[in-house]
Amino acid sequence: MEYLDKVLGVKVTYDDVEFKHLPNFIATRYRLRMVSMIEQKMIFLYPKTELEQIEVLKKHIARIQKNENVPVVLVLKELSFRQKEYLIREKIPFIVDGKQIYLPFMAVYLQERCSAEKKTREEILPSAQMLLLHFIYGGAQELSTSQAAKDLELTPTSISRASRQLEEMGLLHIRKVGVQRIMQSEDSPKTLFQKAGDKLLNPIKRTVYIPKKYVGTDLLESGYSALAEYSMLNAPNVRCYAAERISQWKDVMTNSLQNSQVQVAVEMWRYNPRKLSTRNTVDELSLALTLREDADERVEEAVEEMLNELWRKIDGYRD
Repeated sequence: MEYLDKVLGVKVTYDDVEFKHLPNFIATRYRLRMVSMIEQKMIFLYPKTELEQIEVLKKHIARIQKNENVPVVLVLKELSFRQKEYLIREKIPFIVDGKQIYLPFMAVYLQERCSAEKKTREEILPSAQMLLLHFIYGGAQELSTSQAAKDLELTPTSISRASRQLEEMGLLHIRKVGVQRIMQSEDSPKTLFQKAGDKLLNPIKRTVYIPKKYVGTDLLESGYSALAEYSMLNAPNVRCYAAERISQWKDVMTNSLQNSQVQVAVEMWRYNPRKLSTRNTVDELSLALTLREDADERVEEAVEEMLNELWRKIDGYRD
């Protein structure tokens, strides 16, 4: 890499190494090269698509290091300010060709410039997240804010704040047609979801456990219970459900599992899970967000299976 030679005065040599025994979800997402630099071996990791969410990225790098036992360095064409902060905070080595070098295992950090990023709110509003996911489910095609407000049962004030925040974040464009405000995007549903990335929150605020006998038909399955419905994953021993409120169980709920034969888990969500669901489970995108920090490889593969099927289904709507 000429940039390293120019800036650090070191030669990078590429070794002819085959990376066997890596799972398919790694091979399809990245190109890997074993390199040597100042007698230090490392793997250059080239993402084939947009950068994954930080928690997913950490799991992928950990999996590669488990196999190869050398540092892994992300090699990128560009990096936003927010992404750079996340990577440095997690001490994930990276190189942005011609711009930045961050190799903490060699005590190297050089920066020339970073892609400008528009300032946004620190945290996405639950209503804005719900609106974005609803927009994606509709094929990321044009949708009026008035129609979205009806679909999601949001007030005019809530839909206005939510859509404005999504526009400020650079996720949607809004154009006016008479009195109507039309949301639109140039991105595909999958690209838009990936673009939102770490801006999206885990919908779960809290998890409690209640006796099975209190589970009614109004509760949606969530967690591994829902994932088992969407994939080949086996159903868990302790069923899991989602609700917007849990105060009705305050006298019978516990903060930890006391008896797996008697209790079920109930997640308290930031938004009403029913607003995005079309079946007896929580929706796929929200479910993926609840599980993105799960380190179990089987869960990660099941989530990928679920999302791939979802993108095929949404693309069918668009066609």
